[in-house]
Amino acid sequence: MKKNQNSDKKAKYNYNAINLLHNCRSGILSTVSKKNKNYPFGSFATFITARDRTIYFYFSDIAQHTINIKENPKACLTISKTISHEDMQNSQRLSLMGNIKSIKETNKEYCRNKFHEFFPESKNYINFHGFNFYQLEINSIRWIGGFGKIAWLKKEDWESKDPKWKKDEKSIINHMNNDHSNSIISSLNAQHNIKDYNAKMIFLTKDGYYVRSRKEIFFIQLEQQCNTIQEYKDELINLAKKYRSFELAKSKQTNKK
Repeated sequence: MKKNQNSDKKAKYNYNAINLLHNCRSGILSTVSKKNKNYPFGSFATFITARDRTIYFYFSDIAQHTINIKENPKACLTISKTISHEDMQNSQRLSLMGNIKSIKETNKEYCRNKFHEFFPESKNYINFHGFNFYQLEINSIRWIGGFGKIAWLKKEDWESKDPKWKKDEKSIINHMNNDHSNSIISSLNAQHNIKDYNAKMIFLTKDGYYVRSRKEIFFIQLEQQCNTIQEYKDELINLAKKYRSFELAKSKQTNKK
């Protein structure tokens, strides 16, 4: 019984850690400073996630953290979420350790498009020399969900691996936006308390999908990780059933279009 309880606890921790990861856009990146006798160097960094849980950065060559990782690729990204009225020590925190390296040439277009979607100002960086995309390949994960909710999460759940539905991403998105927009709208309402008849799915991850609503982007988390197109289909159906009571009136939806 105790083993099952621990397993359920770890699964919940992993679910919450994934939610925090995909809902965050920035954190503190710690790199190793050769110039300063290998002391850790912390800096603010914005990021996006890949289709899996790989982290993408857009760095200037002259930034100190970029100089550091070219000497030593080891790094740690720490992200957190604190509700204003809560004790800071009781906040959710996630530390992701691994090696930072340049992204593959085949991933650059996807990375650029997604980064520009999340950070429109980054489009201007193309006018400057020395900005490049990097990725953090995660090998250690530390989760703190508050007092007593602490664990090292399984490395194998966070390894870089493209899902099998990768080539079908656009068709899935188009199908959902065209034929099942009510499910997207109800999920946004359920998970973020946002009522928007014109919300649109824009990107998929194996943990859920991103929705654009009123010039902002929100993450909708699925119950289970999806690596195949059938798994994604099943999870989207499950979410639609789960959030049926959050659907908005169709008559109003029609009037809004």
